[in-house]
Amino acid sequence: MKVVILAGGRGSRISEESKYKPKPMVKIGNKPIIWHIIKYYEAFGFSEFIICAGYKQKLLKNFFSKKSGIKAKVTVVDTGLDSMTGGRIKKIKKHVIKDKNFLLTYGDGLSNINLIKLINLHKKMNKIVTLSAVKPNSKYGIVKLNNNRVKSFEEKPNNHFISGGFFVISTKIFEYIKNEKNIFELHCLPVLAKKNELAAYKHNGFWHCLDTMRDKEDLNKLWGKKPLWKIW
Repeated sequence: MKVVILAGGRGSRISEESKYKPKPMVKIGNKPIIWHIIKYYEAFGFSEFIICAGYKQKLLKNFFSKKSGIKAKVTVVDTGLDSMTGGRIKKIKKHVIKDKNFLLTYGDGLSNINLIKLINLHKKMNKIVTLSAVKPNSKYGIVKLNNNRVKSFEEKPNNHFISGGFFVISTKIFEYIKNEKNIFELHCLPVLAKKNELAAYKHNGFWHCLDTMRDKEDLNKLWGKKPLWKIW
């Protein structure tokens, strides 16, 4: 099963770094975060990766053309500068269409998700997409309102789930992506949910995305101590 990584966006919320490089090339320790992601999948035995590149893609191509400490086969595909997430997936169709399923994740998220259990659930549920439902590291409290009255306030809640990437996807997905302007999360997932074709694997363990400079600092602190995603 091939692993597809979305790595073509501009990463505007971490512009301090992304004005010079694509966000997946931002370093955790002395390696880009996309290196950490690939090493994690490698540890489960996956050996072929398709990188959906766009913004400053030459930096990705240059990195993987050299000795990077990755044993797997990595193919960097130009999926367009302005393509949306669904469009990027559509543009790598030829690389995965021969298989029944493929894996997909974002180039800015780290976790200790059990990929074998995730895949087994996907096969058991037999849906087009299985997403990983994770608990975010929220730094904000949630205010619940009734008109202008505050009903309750929850500081840094951790009892709700979000989609954290780490998908398993049937190649039937290409029937639901029309063009490069389609947003996977907006134009595909809600449609699949309505058709009862979207499953979720609940992950209560570690998950962290690289969205801001604060996230970079947090991940680097973890890397220097006890990185829960380092299983290789």
